[in-house]
Amino acid sequence: MWNPRKELGGNDEQTLLDSRVILWHGFCSVHKRFNVGQIEKARAEFPGVNVIVHPECPMEVVDAADGAGSTDFIKKAIAAATEPTTFAIGTEINMVNRLAAENPQHTIFCLDPVICPCSTMYRIHPGYLAWVLEELVEGRVVNRITVDDSVKDNAKIALERMLAARPL
Repeated sequence: MWNPRKELGGNDEQTLLDSRVILWHGFCSVHKRFNVGQIEKARAEFPGVNVIVHPECPMEVVDAADGAGSTDFIKKAIAAATEPTTFAIGTEINMVNRLAAENPQHTIFCLDPVICPCSTMYRIHPGYLAWVLEELVEGRVVNRITVDDSVKDNAKIALERMLAARPL
């Protein structure tokens, strides 16, 4: 585990050299907001509710939910419900709203009553993608990502390994 606030990420040099994978000590601020109390409240207010969360939620939330998985997992779980079902979803609100709009036969709501959109995910939007593509057509590169030369080679190796990874 690499903690960016500690020297060598809180590890000794040999541990890093022996590692095949180094995990970043991070979290998603939106998913961290979900808690077991929200699940208990949803179950009390909506008997039979199906609670599905992203695995980025705290482990006790994942354990208390009926299901946990990727965005695709959540979409497929909702699509597989043949009868009108109530779903409490533990993930970013824009996704929950899209799922509710796409599946009006179901009742779909966000576990977190204080709706907190993810400002990073919200930037991934068709309108923004269109703007970037239009700028490229005009010969202007926007939002260019650059990497300092001191980390470029290792960053490239990490990206290549990530892209080459295959599910087990």
